[in-house]
Amino acid sequence: MGLATGEMMPSQILSSLLVGLAATLGTIVIHGFVVHTIVMALRRNLQRGVLGVRIWVNLTFVMSTALLALAGHLVEIALWAFALVLCGAVANFSAALYSSGGSYTTSGSDIILPPGWKLLGPLEAVCGMLMFGVSTAFIFAVIQRLIHARFEDADDVLL
Repeated sequence: MGLATGEMMPSQILSSLLVGLAATLGTIVIHGFVVHTIVMALRRNLQRGVLGVRIWVNLTFVMSTALLALAGHLVEIALWAFALVLCGAVANFSAALYSSGGSYTTSGSDIILPPGWKLLGPLEAVCGMLMFGVSTAFIFAVIQRLIHARFEDADDVLL
C-alpha cells in the first residue's frame, strides 16, 4: 500500500518539522534582539528624563518602536525564505520571499510548496501569528510605560 499523490512520508514530515523548528528558533532570536534593543532604549531614555515629558518625543519613540518591530518581522520573513531556498522547496529567493511573506502574515500566496515541504507553510503561519502577538503586546507595554512616566504623579492624586 503506497502513499497517495501529494502525501508526505514520515521522513519528509520529520525534515519539515526540523527545518520549521530551526526557522522558528531563528525567528524568536531575532525578535528577542528587537525587543531587547527597544527595552534598553526605553530604559536609557526614561532614566535620562527624555521620555515621558513631551508628547512628540513619546510619539516618535512609539513610532520608532513600531518601525523596529516591522523591520524585525521583515528579517524574520527573509529568514524563512532562506530556509525555503536551502531545502529546495522554492526555485529562487524572490519566489521564496513572496511565499514566506504570505505564510508569515497568514494571507497566503499562489506559490505551492512541494508535498515534502508543505508543512512549512502552516508552521511559518503559527510563528508569524505568535510574533505579531508579541509585537502588539510589546508596543502596548511601551505605550503604557510612557503613559505612566508622563502622569507619574496622577497615581498619588487617586490614592
